Amino acid sequence: MRAFLESISPANNAHKITKPLFIVQGYNDPRVPVTEAEQMRDVIRANGGVWYMAALDEGHGFRKKFNRDYYLNAVSLFWEKYLLD
Repeated sequence: MRAFLESISPANNAHKITKPLFIVQGYNDPRVPVTEAEQMRDVIRANGGVWYMAALDEGHGFRKKFNRDYYLNAVSLFWEKYLLD
């Protein structure tokens, strides 16, 4: 089972991602450490476009209105750039 889980792990397959990806992370996330998002960002950046947003004052999910609004605007720009062409 361990070998199977390692074979499908996103961290072990990030180098295969060639399409633009938007990674959003709360810096204080207790479930997904920011270092894991940064590792994905760095590997995927080598293959092409990656957008990365880290809210320094958030955890797992964005609760503050300013961060939610910023996130929604960033998603709109990402869609405009990569999905509406």
